[in-house]
Amino acid sequence: MTLRAFLVIVHWNQAEACLRTIGWFQDQDVDLEIAVVDNGSHPEELAALRAGLAIVTSHASVELIEERANLGFGPGANVGLRRWLSDPSGADWAFLCPHDARPGPGTLSRMLAEVAVEPLAGLACADVGDGQTPVNDPYFGGITRAGDDTPGWQDADYPHGTLMALRRSCIEEIGLFDERYFSYCEEADLGWRATRAGWKVGLIRGARVTNTHLGTAVPAVDYLQERNTLLLVRSMSGRYHVFIRLCISVLQLVSGIVTPSRRPLVFDARARVRGIADYLRGVTGPPPADLYRRRA
Repeated sequence: MTLRAFLVIVHWNQAEACLRTIGWFQDQDVDLEIAVVDNGSHPEELAALRAGLAIVTSHASVELIEERANLGFGPGANVGLRRWLSDPSGADWAFLCPHDARPGPGTLSRMLAEVAVEPLAGLACADVGDGQTPVNDPYFGGITRAGDDTPGWQDADYPHGTLMALRRSCIEEIGLFDERYFSYCEEADLGWRATRAGWKVGLIRGARVTNTHLGTAVPAVDYLQERNTLLLVRSMSGRYHVFIRLCISVLQLVSGIVTPSRRPLVFDARARVRGIADYLRGVTGPPPADLYRRRA
């Protein structure tokens, strides 16, 4: 029996990378219907993507959905996932990835085989090869911890966004990504809602995918991670936990300012301050436009 699935690729200003990614997925041993959601790319990048897809779509099912603005990863993914859900006779599983994900040989078929033997599997993700398992911590939100290296299904709290699989009946019950997050933490929120509803979430160890490109400015990433982590902790764990997380955020901020050698790879003090302030003000959605100035 031929395996089939729907694939949503979220694209922003990386036409060449996106076209490569489409090719890699077309080499998988799964019959794919592909929707590429363009998140308001620059005109030259969108033109390059259209030109490339004109060649690709001559022998494959690839649809380009053009949005006029950068909606963010979660809202952009929702556009493609709604297209999947609109066809009741469509595939039971959809895959989701950004424009620069590279699946290993047989990754999709391996993921579909593993979720097929888990009756309550609602969400799953591929293996990025770091030995970590995604977990939702009541104080730190979506993080990873050292996991088991045994191949196959392993329980997790949420699927990471490099390559995830979503079951139709699960998404119909719990809903799509919460668009308040824009990007970062939306997959942890989705996993939390799935497990709360009784679905299982897993990581398919050995089903490899790679993604090494951070294409968004460091200040924007740090802002979103700070603000959205606080939002996630508040949603999952309540006021006490988010108060403790706020205290931790302030301590981490001060430590990074006073001791630069202790800063993580993604650190921007002003962006973190704005992220904390905007969480307290109830601001959600895209980050301030001026935070896109410096790129990673």
